[in-house]
Amino acid sequence: MNPAQHATAVVAETAGFVATVKGADPATPVPSCPGWTLADLTRHTGSVHRWFSVLLSRRIQQPPTSREVDLRLPEQPDAYPDWLTTGAAEAARVFAATDPDAPMWAWGLDQHARFWVRRMLFETLVHRADAELALGLAPHIDRALASDGIDEFLTNLPFASFFAPGTAELRGPDRTIRFSCTDGDDDWLIRLRPDGFGLVADGAPPHTADATVRGTAADLLLLLYGRLDRNSDAFQLLGDQDLLAHWFTHSAF
Repeated sequence: MNPAQHATAVVAETAGFVATVKGADPATPVPSCPGWTLADLTRHTGSVHRWFSVLLSRRIQQPPTSREVDLRLPEQPDAYPDWLTTGAAEAARVFAATDPDAPMWAWGLDQHARFWVRRMLFETLVHRADAELALGLAPHIDRALASDGIDEFLTNLPFASFFAPGTAELRGPDRTIRFSCTDGDDDWLIRLRPDGFGLVADGAPPHTADATVRGTAADLLLLLYGRLDRNSDAFQLLGDQDLLAHWFTHSAF
């Protein structure tokens, strides 16, 4: 997927989120985000939209020292869905005015404006799935979108230790984990080294992984984000189970 597709998908995912929560009880618990309600989930997602939009509009070149933005948050939680729609529309205007290739600080690998559009997309998508799960609905995620989300997650996870400190424990003596799609030929190989871990680049020599997780792209995406249990029937787990346990214990995002 390209940045224009990411921007379009943010709008679509936000619309799906709003359609899910509008009319639902804002006090409904969200089991996949312990301690949160639908109101908390919606407020968080809208806050992220506004925060990322500010970062993009300012083309920041250094890590920000404050996260304070004017949220214009409604007083009543039942107004949050419309507020989320408004924030997504504001973000779309910022996307349209921003060169996705503009150099920009980002916490992940890609130091360009496009990083933030892609990040906003998957932040929105996963929380849309959270809302659906909270209401007993089965999330549907387009296969190509899910595949792009897996790539985004695994590419950036090695840089996330400042807010996901457990990732600092993802070390190993050249141990590898493969995530492989059953509904396509996409797969990703992660190598754990004594000094860290990372995604093995495309084009690297074929490698038999020490452990493999197989599932649909949508299920793998939700698994990586901790929304599905790896021991469910949705997945085939091969190889070193202790290595997989180590990965999932320390890769929480």
